[in-house]
Amino acid sequence: MNDPRNDVSQALAQAVAAVVPGQAGTTIAVERPKQAAHGDYASNVALALAKAARRNPRELAGEIVAALPASPSIAKVEVAGAGFINVTLAPPARQAIVKRVLTEGAAFGRSRERAGERVMVEFVSANPTGPLHVGHGRQAALGDAIANLLAWQGVDVAREFYYNDAGQQIENLAVSVRARAKEILGEHAAFPEDGYHGEYIREIAQRYVDQVGHDLRDIDAIRRFAVAELRKEQDRDLLAFGVTFDRYFLESSLYTDGRVDATVQRLVASGRTYEHDGALWLRTTDYGDDKDRVMRKSEGGYTYFVPDVAYHVTKWERGFAKVINVQGSDHHSTVTRVRAGLQALGMGIPPGYPDYVLHKMVTVMRGGEEVKLSKRAGDYVTLRDLIDEAGRDAVRYFLVFRKADTEFVFDLDLARSQSEDNPVYYVQYAHARVCSVLRQAGIPLAEAPLRLRDADLAALTSPYEEALLRRIADFAPEIAAAARDLAPHQVTFYLKDLAQEFHSYYNAERFLVDDPSVRAARLALAVAAGQVLRNGLAVLSISAPVEM
Repeated sequence: MNDPRNDVSQALAQAVAAVVPGQAGTTIAVERPKQAAHGDYASNVALALAKAARRNPRELAGEIVAALPASPSIAKVEVAGAGFINVTLAPPARQAIVKRVLTEGAAFGRSRERAGERVMVEFVSANPTGPLHVGHGRQAALGDAIANLLAWQGVDVAREFYYNDAGQQIENLAVSVRARAKEILGEHAAFPEDGYHGEYIREIAQRYVDQVGHDLRDIDAIRRFAVAELRKEQDRDLLAFGVTFDRYFLESSLYTDGRVDATVQRLVASGRTYEHDGALWLRTTDYGDDKDRVMRKSEGGYTYFVPDVAYHVTKWERGFAKVINVQGSDHHSTVTRVRAGLQALGMGIPPGYPDYVLHKMVTVMRGGEEVKLSKRAGDYVTLRDLIDEAGRDAVRYFLVFRKADTEFVFDLDLARSQSEDNPVYYVQYAHARVCSVLRQAGIPLAEAPLRLRDADLAALTSPYEEALLRRIADFAPEIAAAARDLAPHQVTFYLKDLAQEFHSYYNAERFLVDDPSVRAARLALAVAAGQVLRNGLAVLSISAPVEM
């Protein structure tokens, strides 16, 4: 089915080619005007071309309008301001979006525009040293939504979780579990100064004593047990959050497979390293870093960014020309170092590889006060705490509701409230209202699209209906823009606006009127709005309740 926005863009392109032949092929930007009174679409193409064409922009706009080919989709075209071109659609062209939505159903908004692309999205990637915290939850919600957005554009997406199961933190975990196990057995145990203090450590220690035994001399066995237990717990929490992965990659495998050593040897061979004070350094300043970085410490052992470089080599070798890492903003300094290491290898990896989406942390509030502690974790709020208190849907929606790089306050009281101030409730309630209208009409939700697809939509001319029609038509472009910008929050904004348009329509008009044609048209519009609400929520992996 034709897209009116594309029709307008193509008509403008033909007119531009006729009026300014030298500018044929120019990208024609077509946007919604800020005020509905200015029409359905607006373009600044005349302003953009005026300088190159050496023309007055308003006069050029007039010539472009005069050269527009006749189109049944366009009712009126006007020049406004300094040279904007405002386009008003013919009512049937505006109304046609309803049939398109009812025909395409769950596929409405999907595109094959980026088919053939392979993209890896790596997210969460928590150290297996404790339960997932709220920051991991924000990563999970962001990463999963970004992966969904890309898939909706036809991208072949791989979701990956990188387990940091090597290094000093893992050793601290093992020592902490052994100390608690000794306490359980009545032995004196000095707890490590930088150990983990949460109640979950005592729980793991108890399970180790019960399942493995009282011999605590094998620290490697304790480490393996603790990591396995925490991985299982993290997997359960992610499953409760509705997040799954295609692959789990172990940091430890980079050492056992010799990849870290091989990467270091290749960097040395590249001539980008040097020895100083007994340490091995990488010339990261050659790639924009503020100072060179140590790769191998003087006392032995690699710094943390070295296995990260080796890990990203595996991504490149697996054929992922585009990689997106969703991480906390505390990883900001890692970005330059990892990219520098990849560049220094001389493997043809592009300078901006990988891409990063860095998010700020979340402050959790209840009763106007910050919530800082979890009973099990000891010093932070866990993802499970949020899910248990607010429910999966609210947590998912809230954690992507703001731009990733902005601070966010998670208000538990608001997330649990059933009011229009709660954005996820407001959106889901709009969908439930659509379902309520259908129940009153005696039409099962599953049958509604087919039964209403051929309704005469000519009656949909009220301001509320026109506003809702415009909003529905914007869904596919909004999804495409959110995928391009890696910005799931744009979807939440769109859904809130769509819900507002529907609630306003619901409060202003009756659906079950006596006139059968008006009744069918309004029900068809309501079903289309419900389908788009459902599709948008699906992008965020959030449910669309049929009643609330």
